[in-house]
Amino acid sequence: MAQEIITVQVGQAGNQVGEAFWEMILAEHGLDGTGGYIGTDPQQLSRIGVYFTEVNSERAAKYVPRSVQVDLETGVLNRIRSGPHGSLFRPDTMITAESSAGNNWAKGYYTEGAELIEQILEVLRHQSEACDALQGFQMLHSLGGGTGSGLGSLLLSKIREEYPDRMLSTFSVLPSPKVSETIVEPYNALLSIHQLVDNSDMTVCLDNEALYDICVKTLKIPNPAFSQLNKLISQAICGVSTSLRFPGQLNGNLRKLSMNLVPFPRLHFLVPSSTPFYAESSKSFQGNNVAELTSSLFEKKHALVAVEPRFGKYLTAAVIFRGNVSSRDAETSVNQLHNKNSSMFTDWIPDNISLSLCSVPPVGFKRSATALGNTTAIQDLFKRNMAQFSAMFKRKAFLHWYEGEGMDQMEFTEAESNVLDLIAEYQQYQEATPEEEDGEYEDGDAVSAVLSQ
Repeated sequence: MAQEIITVQVGQAGNQVGEAFWEMILAEHGLDGTGGYIGTDPQQLSRIGVYFTEVNSERAAKYVPRSVQVDLETGVLNRIRSGPHGSLFRPDTMITAESSAGNNWAKGYYTEGAELIEQILEVLRHQSEACDALQGFQMLHSLGGGTGSGLGSLLLSKIREEYPDRMLSTFSVLPSPKVSETIVEPYNALLSIHQLVDNSDMTVCLDNEALYDICVKTLKIPNPAFSQLNKLISQAICGVSTSLRFPGQLNGNLRKLSMNLVPFPRLHFLVPSSTPFYAESSKSFQGNNVAELTSSLFEKKHALVAVEPRFGKYLTAAVIFRGNVSSRDAETSVNQLHNKNSSMFTDWIPDNISLSLCSVPPVGFKRSATALGNTTAIQDLFKRNMAQFSAMFKRKAFLHWYEGEGMDQMEFTEAESNVLDLIAEYQQYQEATPEEEDGEYEDGDAVSAVLSQ
């Protein structure tokens, strides 16, 4: 029995990433643009129920994405409706308003977004009641704009209220260090991170800067379009969800994944990386053995977030191999990497890399790998955002737009202190050692003394 996932796409970025994601999922499961099956491999249909609902139409079975598309303006969803995948989605799952959030978190959370929330929850109830064993929700959104950040945060808290025992994972596009679309990004992002800390079980962070670097430096695309960035994101999302969608050794679901990746409830912000990435011209020169795939996963140039993993420590990591990979090769290469780079991993969580293997490779590759890392280096991303936030908040710049929608300055201060606490927690665990401080855990010391005798 498939454990179903409901995908929620919020805002312009969320829906554009979602469109690229569904395009890739259709190709991997052998479906055409209308949801009809045209594949030949029985493995493609064995767990298709995770993301799709089967609808028996008059002619043949049709597979419909189990998703909800939400935006406060109609532009992007109108384009999806009239595009090649317009007939793929249920019409009632596309929910729009006539106004726009105008890059204002408060509009998405308090005013414009709040008017839509009941309608969205009704569609989610309808989708979840049709599931046999709902595993959880995955949300695609960006934190820099108004809809993805504000309405996305509101929706997260409402889903957490209504479905407290279901997994809630998000794929969140964070502001980049150099590439900025809007001036008030630091406000929107900080207010959203404040909500994500409390309401999400697992947040996979992405940012445009790292994606641009991969496109320009590795794929040799001089002026990448958003569609090419979204393709990279969807490649990572498909890699993460492989073990949910296809049968394989050492399989997992959302709960198993987060169980192995999140050692402390607040520290659930993950760095994704994916490989292989290479330009078409150098395709014939690329070796894809397991050791190469494994080592490239932990390099900065394959990470989809602009952080330097070597400046922090990995608390945990999950590696997912796809294609013809033997479990022995995978375990050996991961152990070798761990031993060679032991300074990059905390020594107080033994065996902190979990493995998944899936025999179905992605379309166009013989084998590939995806990793999710819970590294303390991600605090740089929050520090960067905090510095930009503080510079504007000191002068109370742009605050009148937020206060005009009913927000209070206290909310900004609360969000600021919550994110500062988060940064301090990451730093604390980066510096932690296996030896406990004197005077702490006395009972534990007694037990260890007994064990050592």
